[in-house]
Amino acid sequence: MDPSTGARHVPPPVDEWRQHKNFTIQKYIQYPRVPQMLNNTRHNLRIPRLIKSKRNFGVRVSYVTYRSAEAATFSSIMLLKCIRLKRIYVKLAFVLLAVLFLLVLYVKLVPEVNSVVYPGVYKHGKLVSNLSNVFEQKLRDYESKIIANLGDDGDPAYLTGDDAKKGDESLKTFALNTVLSDRMPLDRKLRDPRNKKQVEPSFLFIFISFSIFKITIIYTCINKRHHLCFDVNVTSHTCKKFKYDPKLNTSVIVIFYNELLSVILRTIWSVILQTPSHLLQEIILVDDASTEGSLKGLLDYYVSTRLKDHNIRLVRLKSRMGLIRARLQGARVAQGDVLIFLDAHCEATMGWAEPLLSRIEEDRTAVLVPIIDVIEATNLAYSTNGDSSFQVGGFSWSGHFTWIDIQDEKDKNKLTPVKSPTMAGGLFAIDRNFFWDIGSYDEQMDGWGGENLEMSFRIWQCGGRLETVPCSRVGHIFRDFHPYSFPDNKDTHGINTARLAHVWMDDYKRFFFMYQPGLEDNPIVGDLTHRKQLRQKLRCKSFRWYLDNVYPEKFVLDEHVQAYGQARTEFDMCLDDLQLAEDKVGPLGLYQCHPYLAMSQYFSVSAGGELRKENFCAEVFGAGDVQLTECHGRRREQYWVLYRNGTVYSPAAGRCLSGEGVENGKGLKVRDCKNSVHQRWKFDHVNATAVLV
Repeated sequence: MDPSTGARHVPPPVDEWRQHKNFTIQKYIQYPRVPQMLNNTRHNLRIPRLIKSKRNFGVRVSYVTYRSAEAATFSSIMLLKCIRLKRIYVKLAFVLLAVLFLLVLYVKLVPEVNSVVYPGVYKHGKLVSNLSNVFEQKLRDYESKIIANLGDDGDPAYLTGDDAKKGDESLKTFALNTVLSDRMPLDRKLRDPRNKKQVEPSFLFIFISFSIFKITIIYTCINKRHHLCFDVNVTSHTCKKFKYDPKLNTSVIVIFYNELLSVILRTIWSVILQTPSHLLQEIILVDDASTEGSLKGLLDYYVSTRLKDHNIRLVRLKSRMGLIRARLQGARVAQGDVLIFLDAHCEATMGWAEPLLSRIEEDRTAVLVPIIDVIEATNLAYSTNGDSSFQVGGFSWSGHFTWIDIQDEKDKNKLTPVKSPTMAGGLFAIDRNFFWDIGSYDEQMDGWGGENLEMSFRIWQCGGRLETVPCSRVGHIFRDFHPYSFPDNKDTHGINTARLAHVWMDDYKRFFFMYQPGLEDNPIVGDLTHRKQLRQKLRCKSFRWYLDNVYPEKFVLDEHVQAYGQARTEFDMCLDDLQLAEDKVGPLGLYQCHPYLAMSQYFSVSAGGELRKENFCAEVFGAGDVQLTECHGRRREQYWVLYRNGTVYSPAAGRCLSGEGVENGKGLKVRDCKNSVHQRWKFDHVNATAVLV
């Protein structure tokens, strides 16, 4: 507005400004006119729209040319934008300073007690935590209490006084003598447990017969212990004489959760000391979100000081994932040619790695298991079953791993790898690329359990081999119970096994779901689409093929048998195992028949005349008691004859199985045969052509 006349001043259009470059503005341009000018000039002047959002803003342009007005306007807008950006920077800086202050305050105030999780702070690969002095003092105190040579050669070790009492108490809580472990050297020396001979010498008796023209020497093996005998087939090959020169190296992966620190460190040291350095790419420790304080900063400090010359990688999981997923995390960062998985409570022995790496170098599809020796939880003694005696892996229809004798007689004295239908799962070696090619682990399996059988079936059915290597031996601490809980306290073993049954066992899954009927159609088992697609992609064989070619000795409850199912009397009483554990011996009992077929009442009469429950057979003892004991296949007191009328006769005892006078839930006996209703057993399914008249 013109101050002298009060008339409103309308600014000329931009084109006019550009035509009259000497045109001057002698008035105040108030804010209401600025948006119009900006709208007219935005494209040519390229002035940001940001100025439009401000209120009560005025621009004074006095006695300046158009170019000066343009420059002044643009400078004002940029100044305003800078001011606004600086305010944002100030806020961000304030937040960052606050976070940094809280972090420093937290580190300063961490209490120095065992239950605290110490944060390991690293810079350029070195621990720079202000707790270094505390950790160093703790380690020196620990190392000063170690008893030299305790447990050397794997001998049983014992403590005295208060330590002995504390050690006994720790067994009740941790299923391990933790005090003894802390007193034993971390690098204790073990004797070489490898096989000394390929076969025991067979001793031959020498008969010499003389004739007029010749001497005939006849070698006849009649007594393996006679001092004059020898075996011409004895070879000089022993594990110690085998020459291994593998070119592959390995990443050893160890998972731990609240494991005793000294047990973990003894595992690490045994691997370092017993593995040639050029074969050991790295040791990967995966902490499955342990809550024990000593497994945090103190372990970090030990690795960075006592193990600084070795390639130890420590992977920390933010939340507990369970053994299966934790192993996958370790495998993902591994760089070695071969992955060797170990439990955190093992001790490697001399020459353990070379046979594994050499065999995988020959065949990358071979998955290998060392002989697993026992380290006693009470005294940490290292014990073996002898130089040449070992077993391989089997399984039960309930989904549990079992130990079985070597299948082929010709393999029993071999020192070369031996076929194994399954593996225990805690210790094995596998080519890193083959591990991923064949499907690694089922990542939807939770916690622990079932993954070993799933991998065993998958390896065999999808083109691999599973073998036990006699010349590789590793000790393993076997506990009476698990000292820690599983995630969410779920039945992870049952759920995981249900997953493998659906994917890999085809129609034979029916036996597992007789043990776990509640899991057969339960959504808790999870989505199986991905694993079924994997089986199709790899063109894996059937479970029937696995049983025929890998585990032909496996007893199938309803195949090649005389009878199977519930065996009941006329009084609706059935044979029952009385909830006997799979690895225990107990009475063959009598119990009220269930309205459904439960595994506790599922019995078979095999083609060989055994009255059995999978791996346990009815055997006559003493005065006539009938016990369920491990099947041995040699008949005798485990041999029964099933007659067409339902009588079950024991030739060894000369009597018949009878429920007469037996109370519900008690054990059966054999009595004199008398065609009584108490001695007639009706099976659900009978092969009429197999039973006697």
